[in-house]
Amino acid sequence: MTTAKKVATTATTNKRKSTTKKKTTSFVVDNLPKNPLAFEVFDLVSRSRTKQKKIEILKKYDDSSLRRLFVWNFDQSIVSILPEGPVPYVGYDEQNTYSGTLTTRISEEVRKMHESGNFSLGASDQQGHTTIRRESKHFYHFVKGGNDGINAIRRETMYINILQGLHPLEAEILVLVKDKQLETKYKISKDIVSEAYPNIVWGDRS
Repeated sequence: MTTAKKVATTATTNKRKSTTKKKTTSFVVDNLPKNPLAFEVFDLVSRSRTKQKKIEILKKYDDSSLRRLFVWNFDQSIVSILPEGPVPYVGYDEQNTYSGTLTTRISEEVRKMHESGNFSLGASDQQGHTTIRRESKHFYHFVKGGNDGINAIRRETMYINILQGLHPLEAEILVLVKDKQLETKYKISKDIVSEAYPNIVWGDRS
């Protein structure tokens, strides 16, 4: 074989090798801490490829606080009585130290977490945040028929105080659920929730 032919043969072989792609298997590792935060569960479910796996995760991490979020978000008979859209700030100090809405600030904090790769997950969260798991018992104040005895200002202040105390990624969930927009962030449908929690009764709640 001539030198020219050897070079041509080698080049063709290398080209074939370079265009051959190895098959990779993508899977989601379920390694959440004990009593995970809501966003950890939602993120794990969202990243799962199959419907069955999503249902399995929801069953494994079943908690009344998650069910309350799903009912608020997916049940059309639940009507939020909080203003729709971005959440404003309240309080003199906050208004003088930050320009914008609480929704914007939450979004910026979430973006910074993604950029740094630091989410302060679960039990490792050392920031002293409250949790949706702890605060979900107060959700009834924010929907029609839950507690009509408090005025709008007190209700909105209560909601904002909860948001400001939550981990930013949990606060983001509460803002989404208020407007029934959970699916814009997480790949979780009412159908999946219904199969994971068949004892949830939908409708006639207001």
